[in-house]
Amino acid sequence: MQENLDLDRYPLDKPGTPAWDAMVAKAKAELAETGMFNLPGFLKPAAQRAAVGELAPRFAGESFTHARKHNVYFRKEVPGLAADHPALTLFETINKTLCGDQIGGSIKALYEWPPFAAFLAATMDKPVLFTMDDPLARVNAMQYGAGEGLNWHFDRSEFTTTLLLQAPEAGGAFEYRTDLRSAEDPNYDGVARLLTGQDPDLQSITLEPGTLNVFRGKNTAHRVTPVQGDTTRIIAVFSFYEKPGVRFTEEEQRGFYGRAA
Repeated sequence: MQENLDLDRYPLDKPGTPAWDAMVAKAKAELAETGMFNLPGFLKPAAQRAAVGELAPRFAGESFTHARKHNVYFRKEVPGLAADHPALTLFETINKTLCGDQIGGSIKALYEWPPFAAFLAATMDKPVLFTMDDPLARVNAMQYGAGEGLNWHFDRSEFTTTLLLQAPEAGGAFEYRTDLRSAEDPNYDGVARLLTGQDPDLQSITLEPGTLNVFRGKNTAHRVTPVQGDTTRIIAVFSFYEKPGVRFTEEEQRGFYGRAA
């Protein structure tokens, strides 16, 4: 893994050492403050270029185009909200997806490398995290072309782990509003203000290729702005769970990927 990752800067392979403890403590502090942490340069440039070289040509003929209109909740109705409430505004998300059974090289190797899951578990104060058994969903690569993006939503999972492989010429910024809602307060009016461009606490970051991003998006609304230019945005998405053996149903597989395993 040394040839793919900058383990001198990010010593995932040395758990229990002062350097590993400091890395985990810094990640936890950033999670508590902003709801995310980033590891720039996590994937070495040569490995990043190799991953793009492997994946980019396959999007044209082998990927599934995922296009859907959705609101921020991914639900048709929300009890207590009128159908025309601004919090239920519909947006469109479009991307091309390659599934776990189509991905190899450094991306697959990283996903299956036990110290990676152990590091993520430590940053989340979890005893252990497991890779998925689902051959399609376990790790995905997603490509966004001109005019395409990931629109406003709350995540259904507790956290999301992504690795940016290729950045576009323009666009593709990660916009988010930290702790917009809570388990006790759905803050529908606050959601409406965000979606109509009236939230002064909206934040935006633009990541560099090779950056690992870990994000808590269950209560933080977020999106990736539409890509501009001829260079596509390509990311890898890794799925981990607190219990082993997790698989999507056949219906879920077809909905996300257009086929079942």
